[in-house]
Amino acid sequence: MQANSDDTARQAREAVIEYVGFWPRVGAALIDSVIVGLVTAPMLYAVYGPEYFQPDRHGLAGSSDLIISYLLPALAIILFWRYKSATPGKMLIHAKIVDAKTYAAPSTGQLIGRYLAYFISIIPLLLGLIWVAFDRRKQGWHDKLAGTLVIRDYD
Repeated sequence: MQANSDDTARQAREAVIEYVGFWPRVGAALIDSVIVGLVTAPMLYAVYGPEYFQPDRHGLAGSSDLIISYLLPALAIILFWRYKSATPGKMLIHAKIVDAKTYAAPSTGQLIGRYLAYFISIIPLLLGLIWVAFDRRKQGWHDKLAGTLVIRDYD
C-alpha cells in the first residue's frame, strides 16, 4: 500500500513540475560562460600577460592555467549548485537543480558526479547535451547519470 501512495504522491508532484528545456538551458550556460570568462580572464592576464590570449597559443600555459581555467570554475559551479541549487545563469532563468526522485536538493556527491558527467555528455558531438531537447523530463545524459533534474523555480 505504501508503494502505491508513494507513486501517487510522485505523480501529483510531477503534474505541477515544469522541466526546463534545451534553449533556456543553453541561455543559462552562455550567461555562466560569460561570467566565468569575466572572472578568469583578468587572473590569466595577471599571471601570463597578453601572450596568453594569442590565437596561435595551444594547450595549458602552466599549472596556474589549470587552476584558473578549470579547477576554480569547477569548484565555483559545484558550490553554486550546492548552496543555491543553480548557477547565476540558471537563477536568471528561474531554474534549479533537484534530485530526480525526491525533488529535494541533490547530494554533494550527485553534484560532483553531474559536473564530471558533463564530459561524457560533451564527447560524442554534444549529443548528451542535445538530449535535453528530446527527453520527456528534459534530462541530459549528465542529469541521468547523476539522478538530477532542472526544474522551474519561482520561489
